[in-house]
Amino acid sequence: MQVKIADSWKNILQSEFEKDYFKNLTSFVKNEYSTRVCYPKGSEVFAAFDACSLDDLKVVILGQDPYHGKGQANGLCFSVHDQIQHPPSLINIFKEIETDLGISYPKSGDLSRWAKQGVLLLNATLTVRESEAGSHQKQGWEEFTDAVIRKVSDEKKDVVFLLWGGFAKKKVKLIDTKKHHVLTSGHPSPLSANRGYWFGNKHFSKTNAILKDLNLATIQW
Repeated sequence: MQVKIADSWKNILQSEFEKDYFKNLTSFVKNEYSTRVCYPKGSEVFAAFDACSLDDLKVVILGQDPYHGKGQANGLCFSVHDQIQHPPSLINIFKEIETDLGISYPKSGDLSRWAKQGVLLLNATLTVRESEAGSHQKQGWEEFTDAVIRKVSDEKKDVVFLLWGGFAKKKVKLIDTKKHHVLTSGHPSPLSANRGYWFGNKHFSKTNAILKDLNLATIQW
């Protein structure tokens, strides 16, 4: 089965595309997109991989579900297209960057600028029905994205994994922590952030400190 995904990823993920679960997932997603309004648009389902090649990858940020509001999701976790109002989690991410790095709040919520610098912005589930959060969970996407995390762990070294919230923290079992760097904190959603589990984690400066120690270019957040 042919999946339109960047070549650097296709080479290590081809075996997943040929498994029964992925074939079933493909059938489910095709049916959903043909009968309902779903996000992101079809050409952006694998945008996280297209925007950040495996060779360039330095940082992984894990999200759970794409945004399910009209025009929001663009295939990168926490990211929205330009001119789209910033969702609450993204606002809190930008607020933390402001205080952590002393830079001004950005106008654009499109995080492809991070992806181009080597940040894989990966949701556990890559598609969703409009206005129905979690509607495409447990259909096979999680099995696929778990395989992605394992492959990154196996194929790379010294990647910085940012695991925000309980869901993302469970993914640590897929990562070889002896050869990678894992930073954890609460989720940037208002529920978690307002309880004091997000603000002050300094993950953006800590990530850059790790990259600097490795003699790698830091991320312009």
